[in-house]
Amino acid sequence: MAADTLIAPGEVWLVGAGPGDPDLLTRKAERLIAGCDILFHDALVGPGVLALAPADARLVSVGKRSGRHSKDQGAINDLILAAARAGLKVVRLKGGDPSVFGRSAEEVEHLAAHGISVRICPGITAASAAAASSRASLTLRGLARRLTFVTAHARAGETLALDWPALAAADTTLAFYMGRGSAGEIARNLIAAGRAADTPVLIAVNVSLPDERIIRGRLDALAFLVATISDDDPTLLLVGEAVGTPTRETRIDSLAAMTL
Repeated sequence: MAADTLIAPGEVWLVGAGPGDPDLLTRKAERLIAGCDILFHDALVGPGVLALAPADARLVSVGKRSGRHSKDQGAINDLILAAARAGLKVVRLKGGDPSVFGRSAEEVEHLAAHGISVRICPGITAASAAAASSRASLTLRGLARRLTFVTAHARAGETLALDWPALAAADTTLAFYMGRGSAGEIARNLIAAGRAADTPVLIAVNVSLPDERIIRGRLDALAFLVATISDDDPTLLLVGEAVGTPTRETRIDSLAAMTL
């Protein structure tokens, strides 16, 4: 299907922009971006992805970063609704996957309540991209049977209200989104709930982008490890035995380097 016919006038697509690298967009996401009249995008969607929009498309930033909100969710909902009612082909572009801490349900509910057709195109979430960049695995036979995605965002002055004993299970890999500012609290609570202090951690900063950083360490050093990361750098925290165990490919590369 041609890009200009993929979206019907007055229809809204929630599209996953992936972790940042335009090459990690799905083929469908790329076609949807190329076929829109107006594109509402998050702050974390970079210029390489936005450049795929038509030259005459209107790009509207509705991003939220580090507590600095350009628009509240209600205002975003109304902007998208107005564009759809005007008969435009609307793309709402969200970093990662729209259904992973992307507040997609609120936008879908609002639009559906007003009779607007809404569809979703998934994207690669940051945890998958971080595992790929670091050649780690999010699950591992015998060590990590479960994978839990956690949002670590809390309002200023509030503590994280999470089920720490459940998260502390040794056979679980944890992916903390928006967790940089809560790294110390995360480590303290997990250790207090029984997670070993030497549990491997992996910190992915600007994952998939040219300035990507991968930092490895242990759980009891998590607060120290994130101390040099800027507030504006998208950061994902991975915790668990699996992320500290190199994949077979990594071990082969290491052995090859030793023989050179």
